[in-house]
Amino acid sequence: MQWLEAIWTREGKGIPKDAPKKTGLALALDILAREWWELVKLNLLFLLACLPLVTLPAATFATARICHRMVQDQNVYLLRDFLEALRDGVLRATLWALVSGAGLVLGIYAIVTYGAEARSALVYAVPLTVSLVATTFFAVASTYFMMFSVAGPIRLASCVRKAALAALLRPLPVLAALAIVAILWLAHVAFYPVSVFMPAAINFSFGMFAIAFGAHGALASGLAATGEDF
Repeated sequence: MQWLEAIWTREGKGIPKDAPKKTGLALALDILAREWWELVKLNLLFLLACLPLVTLPAATFATARICHRMVQDQNVYLLRDFLEALRDGVLRATLWALVSGAGLVLGIYAIVTYGAEARSALVYAVPLTVSLVATTFFAVASTYFMMFSVAGPIRLASCVRKAALAALLRPLPVLAALAIVAILWLAHVAFYPVSVFMPAAINFSFGMFAIAFGAHGALASGLAATGEDF
């Protein structure tokens, strides 16, 4: 049974020390080429961890931490690190899910409401625009909050402040990552039933990898500014 244990506990592939550093899309593709099988296993771990449903926020944070470490080229022992992250992130992840869920529901409700009214009265275009901008900003800030939370031990207030600042200064990389997440799910719907196994195999982990990669730059500058290790 040691071979079965090794699938989940062995260290992932690294990169040669003398290899030139890659950036941007080339770096993302290079990491995916090394870690694609670990991401498939991570996707399965996420689904198993979400079976009780109440563990969904903690499982999301655990998946985000693993993806962050992959982007950082840190050693990842998949099962051990996932379970540790699952345990460590329960409280903050649950709080994040409640606040983010409530904020997004209110924002979407405002967009739908003002959008319907704007069809008959142009004056509602102003609150519609404000609702769109505020909801987008909240979604990006919420995503950054998750990534700052899993990047290291940061106080809650500091994490909120860093997430809001990152969303204000660097929204585009996370918006692009969220667009990739949307594309994955649209592909699942568009090519169903051929794509029936996409959620079980790649959608969650590959989508989270895109988010971790998109947030990487802001995390590096945000944590370095306060001298925190990430």
